[in-house]
Amino acid sequence: MAFGSFNSNRNSAPMAEINVIPLVDIMLVLLVIFIITAPLLSHAVKVDLPKASSTPNSLQADNVQFAIDGAGQLYWNGEEISKPQLIERLRQAGAMQPAPELHLRIDRQARYEVVAEVLSEAGKAGVSKIGFVTDPSGQAPVPESGPR
Repeated sequence: MAFGSFNSNRNSAPMAEINVIPLVDIMLVLLVIFIITAPLLSHAVKVDLPKASSTPNSLQADNVQFAIDGAGQLYWNGEEISKPQLIERLRQAGAMQPAPELHLRIDRQARYEVVAEVLSEAGKAGVSKIGFVTDPSGQAPVPESGPR
């Protein structure tokens, strides 16, 4: 430790040296402690887990493209249908395993009442996976012609 100087000139100025030896000593002690205790903290229990082989589920849910235009006309996969036909097709779709997804394309001018009726009938029929398809360009969806 440098508390004094061998210089014969006695300056009253404080020493500008930083003594880092105690800091290094403390760090070395902590390092040794962590090296010794680290293996003790990672205790693992060896467990023999059962091996299982499975095949991926190849049942892929179908989807139904359903559209409602501004006049309230209903389209099932591009085919124009009436409300009784819609109810029957929703019942058939709800009975399928796995139940298909219902993708709704709805025109901006379509009445909410028609949309709410379709959602209600789909829920009653057991079709629970329903998605709303939107068009970011803001143009009205054009129903596709012909079945898929």
